[in-house]
Amino acid sequence: MKARLIYNPTSGQETMKKNIAEILDVLEGFGYETSAFATTADADSAKNEAARAAKAGFELIIAAGGDGTINEVVNGIAPLDTRPKLGIIPAGTTNDFARALKIPRNNPVAAAKIIGQNQTLNMDIGLAGESNYFINIAAGGSLTELTYSVPSQLKTAFGYLAYIAKGAELLPRVKAVPVKITHDNGVFDDKISMFFAALTNSVGGFEQIAPDAQLDDGLFTLILVRTANLFEMIRLMGLVINGGKHIDDKKIEYIKTSKIKVEPQTDDRMMINLDGEYGGDAPIVLQNLKNHIEMFANLDEINDENYIGDEEELAMEAVAHKFAKEAEKEAKNETF
Repeated sequence: MKARLIYNPTSGQETMKKNIAEILDVLEGFGYETSAFATTADADSAKNEAARAAKAGFELIIAAGGDGTINEVVNGIAPLDTRPKLGIIPAGTTNDFARALKIPRNNPVAAAKIIGQNQTLNMDIGLAGESNYFINIAAGGSLTELTYSVPSQLKTAFGYLAYIAKGAELLPRVKAVPVKITHDNGVFDDKISMFFAALTNSVGGFEQIAPDAQLDDGLFTLILVRTANLFEMIRLMGLVINGGKHIDDKKIEYIKTSKIKVEPQTDDRMMINLDGEYGGDAPIVLQNLKNHIEMFANLDEINDENYIGDEEELAMEAVAHKFAKEAEKEAKNETF
């Protein structure tokens, strides 16, 4: 089997550079003939290499870097009819996607060893517009500006603290804007300060923003924030941290949907954030592509409620449980 490791040499204070040789040894030990590609500053470097490797017949592609690198690799293979398996080695700032898959985030070699467990999920991914794919979140509204405002050198040096500092700076400038959002269950037509369309339960380093998000059910968790009041926003963040209690708050709309159409109701620009990077402007349509890419995950650590699993296997388990209950019932009847 052939594997291609696509890594960002500048991610996470150049962590990957120090571990490449050992990671290649680990993958070779799992039976993969492995080669490596270091991304460059050229536009779509990781995306183009992922597409090339997939078309060349590589059975496995490993994306090593931050969420942006993983997003690029996914954009390279998602449009193809035949897609390789995908492994993840996190080496970025927030590593939301790796956090959701329970892949070690501070040890690239340990992350590579997850592939050896041979546990995979057929993961949902998102499609924004005609050709922009995302793996974790699409968002829009005032607060999403912070991801464009943090300089890359600060992200590298201070990691998530840089986002927190910029977010605190921007909170007083947040405003609510009128928007029309069409989803599976109807239409929302009101003012919001922000929307999230989440594929996983990990957003911006928090694992309680979409606490019941499943990785393979074909549905986004759509969250609409109905307030721009500074104190209300701080209160809502407190509810998020305190066990995800924000989902029942009257200032939040919490919706499950497979498709979303976002239409601003003013002439003001609404930039769309896809996995932490600029992904175009609204109006835009977001679609959930169910079970689109088979990815390695640490299933032993993922909560059962966060993924469905193999539907055929689940159906067999259900039949087995039903049979066991019927057998137990018959046994009791015979006893009496």
